[in-house]
Amino acid sequence: MDTLHDAMWWRKEDQIVICELCPHFCNIPEGKRGFCGVRFNYGSSLKTLNFGKASSVAIDPIEKKPLYHWFPGSRILSFGTVGCNLNCPFCQNWPIARWADSVDLIEITPQKIVELVKKNGLKSVAFTYNEPFVWFEFVLKSAQVLRKENIHVVLVTNGYINAPPLRELLPYISAMNIDLKGFSEKVYSILHGSLEPVKRTIETSVEAGVHVEITHLLVPGINDSTEQFVSMIDWLSSISANIPFHLSRYFPNYKWHKEPTPLDKMKEYADLAREKLKFVYLGNILEGNDTFCPKCNALIIKRTGYHIEIFNLKKDGRCSLCNTRTGIVTN
Repeated sequence: MDTLHDAMWWRKEDQIVICELCPHFCNIPEGKRGFCGVRFNYGSSLKTLNFGKASSVAIDPIEKKPLYHWFPGSRILSFGTVGCNLNCPFCQNWPIARWADSVDLIEITPQKIVELVKKNGLKSVAFTYNEPFVWFEFVLKSAQVLRKENIHVVLVTNGYINAPPLRELLPYISAMNIDLKGFSEKVYSILHGSLEPVKRTIETSVEAGVHVEITHLLVPGINDSTEQFVSMIDWLSSISANIPFHLSRYFPNYKWHKEPTPLDKMKEYADLAREKLKFVYLGNILEGNDTFCPKCNALIIKRTGYHIEIFNLKKDGRCSLCNTRTGIVTN
């Protein structure tokens, strides 16, 4: 078992280890794994199976994360591993989330990440593709090393983590895209999770000064209640009306085979979101992605796919025409 690495955030009761990383609080017997598939009871001690193991490595446009208000037009070195602490029937990356036998893993170290960043002339690293919180020990170690090198760290996450480990990690994180999958416990029960911890992650991350954007995949038959959607927008706007909100179109995948989200419903819900939020974008659709000044309506950023053109934007993120803050973080 030389691939095992000591896990953090757990306690032992008799021969059972109790993982305290995420809200599942898995009770893991000897020789078994937790819900995420990558935390393992070995000798009455909790180990991780994915430390330093990557399933995916790529250089992506930052807009692909998606982050529209953070270093627009930049590229980011992206890594994923295996495992996830939710089980969404519509998962877009289910082979790595569920650690399918077909997934090959390569060895990676924090120092190697630094080398790749510098070799490619980049400024930031994203932990993405699967759920980065189940890669906690490696992400934390890497983020600490990257911070010393003045390299930014981004998380693309479902936000399903307990408060103490989140607080340990946040000082090393520059930006996050958090996937808010619904706004009821009923929706999250379908995904084998709970809503309140995700809400807490969003609130805590914003309070910590991390740049936060929200993605919401609108899935027919799961989270397309108008009442719940309006409640979600009301809640987000109570944190900040400036939070960028990405309303993404669902397509059939994994175990969910409903028809794609109707375009008219996407546009209807985007209009509802714009009643409370200043920056609303449509994902998986080739329109509705430009950024306008919320005060004078000047075009700030035009997006065509992942190609962008910047207009009327000062280096401090203000509109150059009316001086309104947009919350856009520039290079």
